[in-house]
Formats: sequence, C-alpha cells, structure tokens
Amino acid sequence: MKAATVAQLKKELKYRSSDELEALCLRLARFKKENKELLTYLLFESEDEETYITTVKEYIDEGFGAINTSSFYYVKKSIRKVLRETKKYIRYSNSKETEVELLLHFCHALKHFSPSIRSSRTMMNLFERQVTLIEKKISSLHEDLQYDYTQELEEIKY
Repeated sequence: MKAATVAQLKKELKYRSSDELEALCLRLARFKKENKELLTYLLFESEDEETYITTVKEYIDEGFGAINTSSFYYVKKSIRKVLRETKKYIRYSNSKETEVELLLHFCHALKHFSPSIRSSRTMMNLFERQVTLIEKKISSLHEDLQYDYTQELEEIKY
C-alpha cells in the first residue's frame, strides 16, 4: 500500500467533520507510542514551552544517570539512546530555540559525564557533530539569542 502525500491528506481532511477527525486522531494514537506522545505535546504541553524544556532536560539527566558504566559498549549505546530520544522531543516542539536549548543541555551532560568520553573517538565525534549542529541552528536565531547561546556553547566546548 502506497501512502498518500501530505497535500492529499490535507485536502481529504478538509471534507471530514469534527467527529470524524476526532475518531481519526484517537485511532492514530492507539497504534503508535510516538503518535500519543505528539498528541500529548500538542494538546497539553505546547502552551508552556519552558515547562516542556525543563521536563525534557530532566529526562536527559535521568537518562545519563541510568547509564550502565560497566562496559564502554553500554555507555555508547545508552548515550545514543538518550540523543535519539532528545531529538524526538525536539521534533515535537519544532522550535529552533527549544532545539538549541536541549542540544546544549545534552552536550553539557555528555561533557561532564563520568567516565569521560575523551577516551572514545566515537563519542568525541558524536559530541563534535552535535556542537556543529548547534552552531548551525544558532546562526538562524535572533541576534540576542545568538549571543546568549554562543556564550553557552563556548563554555561547553572548552
């Protein structure tokens, strides 16, 4: 089965009643956890972005706190999982400021993680890729925010 394009879906949704749309959303939420999480964000958390950012930062800290440090294999795997989840939450928000803030927090937590990631070239590359991504995102923000976030990024780099 071939999926319809977003434009086709948008046209079709215009012809549906609000009851039908509600039923479609609930059915969609029933099938995948990410759909439920996105609906939760859109309905309850999108109004207060600061609280959302704080919640995700706490999740990042919990993720780093729960990492099994007995083997560096588990450390790498867990750090990648935390990053993957962080990026998922960033996609929900769709705000550049939120993205920069959460990635900065992730990099800060990664840099101060024990055991140090400096001994692993793979983890250092991951860190450097995130820093590069943050730099690109910062350049598209307002000048005042650029200055603030650049200061934070410089602290993390060195």
